[in-house]
Amino acid sequence: MASPAPLDRGALERSVAPFGFSRNLPQEAYTSTAVLNWELHHLYESAWVCVGRADDLARPGDYRAIRIGEDGIILGRDDAGTLRGFYNVCSHRAHELIEPGQCTSSRNIRCAYHGWTYNLDGSLKAAPRASDLPGFDSAGFGLPPARVESWHGWVFVNASGDAPPLADWVGELDAIVAPYEPERLRLGVEKTYKVATNWKLVHENYHECYHCPSIHPELCRVSPPNSGVNLDISGAWIGGRMSLAEHAVTMSLDGKSGGVMLPGLSAEQRRTLEYYAVLPNVFLSLHPDYVLTHRIEPLAPGRTKIECQWLFPPEAFEKENFSPDYAFEFWDVTNLQDWKAIESVYRGVSSRGYRPGPLAPKEDAVYGFVTRIARAYLDGGFSLAAPAGASLR
Repeated sequence: MASPAPLDRGALERSVAPFGFSRNLPQEAYTSTAVLNWELHHLYESAWVCVGRADDLARPGDYRAIRIGEDGIILGRDDAGTLRGFYNVCSHRAHELIEPGQCTSSRNIRCAYHGWTYNLDGSLKAAPRASDLPGFDSAGFGLPPARVESWHGWVFVNASGDAPPLADWVGELDAIVAPYEPERLRLGVEKTYKVATNWKLVHENYHECYHCPSIHPELCRVSPPNSGVNLDISGAWIGGRMSLAEHAVTMSLDGKSGGVMLPGLSAEQRRTLEYYAVLPNVFLSLHPDYVLTHRIEPLAPGRTKIECQWLFPPEAFEKENFSPDYAFEFWDVTNLQDWKAIESVYRGVSSRGYRPGPLAPKEDAVYGFVTRIARAYLDGGFSLAAPAGASLR
């Protein structure tokens, strides 16, 4: 049975009280190294974690190494072009086969320690000198497979191997995302930020526009901050949609698009902005002419890495003088405004003066996130059930 988080149960029960009566998470949820280690094991290793784009590994022999919690994973394409995952552990003496973060292209995977070599399907190809041992059977020393799936062009890994199927994890979000056809989009620009805050505060900020009039004047000019509606349906995700201002066709500093509209959208979808977080680590911001992702990686209780990618339809790149800057500049400004705010929040929750506060009516999606996390702390992991509806009645 999964163990609960090292947090006060009474404080967590206050976080899952009905909306309007609940309180934010306790201080240690944001500042404790022990809590972060628990999260990495129970909320990252045991979940479906987005690790990037499938087209980053385009050809047979393309491989890269990542880490999820305590587990190293190798992702790559075999000879048939099938996406595969293996634990980054040599079957001989457990040396890592590829250095974490490294990308490589090779017809085999070779351990630098003693030269054991594996085929692209993970089977053992060569074990210098060890294969002469009596009874040695190479079939018993292939690389252990890791659970890997792709979804609309993104790669997800379940390091523990025991999460529900990815289709259940994303649930009804699949039907919302499908018209945007993210799998056919191409990378226009990317930027990585290092932010001095806890990873959950990045989520909490993303899930409300209550703060938008205070710190996002550019955003408020192109999307009314009171236009949001959040959805409570199945899957390990949270979010909803907002509307464009009358004069705007997309989220940019002037509301104009420098690209082309996504072809599969209805007239209503071209006036709508969709914002969703797939737990635990990726935000999908769906616009009429591009898709923005934020990929969240906790580095320490007060340090978070955020990788942003702006994806555009291939037709946009055929336009003369096309530049993704119209979308990048808008969200870079907005991101930096957010990072300044949530770094301040982290300093606040780290203070001895912090007391978990209430959530306002416009923070119903924050309530959804906080209750998901608090219930996971209590139960030992995420549930796929939709959070209880936010109601002040």
